[in-house]
Amino acid sequence: MKTIRIDESEQVNFSKLLASVGQERDVQAFETIFKHYSPKVRAYMAKLARDGQAAEELMQETMLAVWNKAEQFDPARGNVSSWIFTIARNLRIDAFRREKRPTFDPTDPAFVPDDVMPADVEYEERQEADRLRRAMETLPPEQYELLKMSFYKEVSHSAIADELGLPMGTVKSRIRLAFAKLRAALEERA
Repeated sequence: MKTIRIDESEQVNFSKLLASVGQERDVQAFETIFKHYSPKVRAYMAKLARDGQAAEELMQETMLAVWNKAEQFDPARGNVSSWIFTIARNLRIDAFRREKRPTFDPTDPAFVPDDVMPADVEYEERQEADRLRRAMETLPPEQYELLKMSFYKEVSHSAIADELGLPMGTVKSRIRLAFAKLRAALEERA
């Protein structure tokens, strides 16, 4: 393994160091890159994440990615700093997306299918509904209208009396008569 010595006085060529890391897996070259860029990446991540622990972890991930992807660096496309900070930015975006992704709850009512009624029960209920509809059609129009208002539109008896201009007793007696006729019609067809 080739060793690169860098004096503090000479200008560091990070492109050459990164090329050495990529081609020869030069640990000392990476150490120099790490010492220079890790505090900057950590500060950048701390500014974005506002969490010291997350910033440290993201800096570690960034520098690990630099080590693993060093051979992909192309000095013709940009400088080392831009390349490293692009990796850092992308890792921060990925971390942000992971944080904001809701966890899947299989018991959430939106994901639980409704209970499916057995076919025979559904068929019987439809038959009962048809029998009731046919029985209601045999009622006198004033009784039919009172039942619709009271049970389908959920209008109170006093509101029905006011709306139709009928005494409350008449409304109640017509509803009772309608029930008696319905009961008789339904028992007769059963």
